[in-house]
Amino acid sequence: MNAARVTTHVLTGFLGAGKTSLLRRLLALPELGDTAVIINEFGEIGLDHLLVEEAVDEDVVLLKSGCICCTVRGDLKSALVALMERRRLGTIPAFARIAIETTGIADPAPIVATLAADPMLRHHFRMGNLITVVDVPNGLSNLDAYPESLRQVAAADRLVITKTDLASDEEAARLRARLGTLNPTAELMTLTEAMTPDAALLLSDIHDDDTRSVEVARWLAGAAEVDGDHDHDHPHGLRHRHDRNRHGDIRAFVLEAGQALSWPRFALWLSMLLNCHGNAVLRLKGLLELEGVDGPVVVQGVQHLIHAPLHLKGWPEGQRGTRIVIIAKGLDPALVQRSFAAFNRVGEPQYRPTSSPPSTVTTWPVM
Repeated sequence: MNAARVTTHVLTGFLGAGKTSLLRRLLALPELGDTAVIINEFGEIGLDHLLVEEAVDEDVVLLKSGCICCTVRGDLKSALVALMERRRLGTIPAFARIAIETTGIADPAPIVATLAADPMLRHHFRMGNLITVVDVPNGLSNLDAYPESLRQVAAADRLVITKTDLASDEEAARLRARLGTLNPTAELMTLTEAMTPDAALLLSDIHDDDTRSVEVARWLAGAAEVDGDHDHDHPHGLRHRHDRNRHGDIRAFVLEAGQALSWPRFALWLSMLLNCHGNAVLRLKGLLELEGVDGPVVVQGVQHLIHAPLHLKGWPEGQRGTRIVIIAKGLDPALVQRSFAAFNRVGEPQYRPTSSPPSTVTTWPVM
């Protein structure tokens, strides 16, 4: 893989949630002055507050903060390629990262697919954080009324709660509880008008060596919360989850295995799962114990797409074993659990694979 790939973050959230305000405030931070941002319309981001330095052409402007702002007039791939070409030619300053602001009613999965499934884009870009903004006054009602809002929340790595000053503490607490139920692996943070947003939203992600273990430990803490509220044990260490981790037909559940898995078997099982139910699997995050591999392997994905696995140097808190959190819509966890156990021989004696898993794996394409 190309080590010089540009990290690309996706900022989403339903209409009026405050994602444009968050992006404007992030771009004003000195440490994010080497950021390029792709949005739909200049007017939505309030460039008057960021002070336009100069216009490169009708699609790109440079800001006094040092950031580069670009519009999407065609498809996302064309915008990304054009941005990289301008950087190569020196018509715009070199940027260290990209933030893509989606429209308020967008499902983020196609954007992730564009970045992860296209071979040319995959050579130049890698996916960073998927950040979803949810406002307190309308967040709960949007989750109830709009499937897009649910998908945005379920897919997120970071959930930013806004406009707490426009609602009661009780309303904010209810929203936090709902978000934690829908996506127990996402980091929850609150942002008020008086607060400075955390630059780590665009500076740190699971690919960074310094924060990778911390990120995975947080996932596992979320998995433990799901795991701790179950009705009864299931064969092979798999459990049915309590309705606390369910919102309508969306639910979070955990797959576990206390023994090392065969990479070829697991990869084939996961490919088949996504081929049959990719639209239903809104988010998947897991830590794998694999045969022939000393340390843990991280796997994560959004709907049909699974990112290349990452290797950790050691087991978080010294606890070995496979733990996978799945957030799914309309998918029976018991069926997934049974197929996982049967296909991966969970509970059977361990065996030696004919080949060891590769150190890197290309992304599974949309099927």
